[in-house]
Amino acid sequence: MEPFTKQLSIDLKVALADLQQAFPFTEDSLLVVGTSTSEVIGSQIGSKGSETVADTIFQVLSKIRTLTNVQLAFQCCEHLNRALVVERKTARERRYEIVSAIPIRTAGGAMATHAFGQMEDPVLVEAIQAEIGIDIGDTFIGMHLRPVAVPLRSTVKEIGQAHVTMAYTRPRLIGGVRAVYHE
Repeated sequence: MEPFTKQLSIDLKVALADLQQAFPFTEDSLLVVGTSTSEVIGSQIGSKGSETVADTIFQVLSKIRTLTNVQLAFQCCEHLNRALVVERKTARERRYEIVSAIPIRTAGGAMATHAFGQMEDPVLVEAIQAEIGIDIGDTFIGMHLRPVAVPLRSTVKEIGQAHVTMAYTRPRLIGGVRAVYHE
């Protein structure tokens, strides 16, 4: 699996660089990550969660977090109502309500379970409004993005065998014909 995970790492780094070019990662930004490790290895979503894939993805995201201070949120599967794993500090700073559950591979998914086991002080929250997001395997992260989400096309179309989509958000444009949006 070594060449496979090496390619996963390379492709994820390229996709994240594309996203970061559109929306620079900072300590004030929250990146929501939805991942089906089953889809990454070519299986149906929710069928064969992979700890190896989860670890590979987590390691890349950890390095990005260290370099940029971006905050991370890992979306659970539908068995936990798509709750999210975040650091307790993130939940407190953003005033997210902490909920009681611990993700496991069969109820939360391999990625969220791995993140929960690796993060410094992880908690589960029910909902967030992230500024940026990456969806690996069509897990539907849109509910966790701020309005207005702007789709972003990457040079990387797949991570492993999973379709990848990304988005960043921008403030709403309000007003009418007299409104000015740029100084």
